[in-house]
Amino acid sequence: MALSTETIYARVRRVPAGYVTTYGDLSPGAARHAGRALARAPRNLPWWRVVRSDGTWPKGSEQRARLIAEDVPIRGRRVVMSEARIPPEAIM
Repeated sequence: MALSTETIYARVRRVPAGYVTTYGDLSPGAARHAGRALARAPRNLPWWRVVRSDGTWPKGSEQRARLIAEDVPIRGRRVVMSEARIPPEAIM
């Protein structure tokens, strides 16, 4: 059963600055559902804290700049997931 859009947004809001989560962590078993929800997200949602499971960011240079501004550890073109990924249970 897919999570509600509001549940996904609430989980994104629980990710603190300096950390990231993944689409799959937001909506286990339905990562694409999380992606669709975020595509329609309100502007005040910290969408830039959601990356792919491999640490790449899908929204380009704006997302990268926001991650850097929050001191999210980045190596090359990926977030260092071992340092920046918040445990899924912390945002449930």
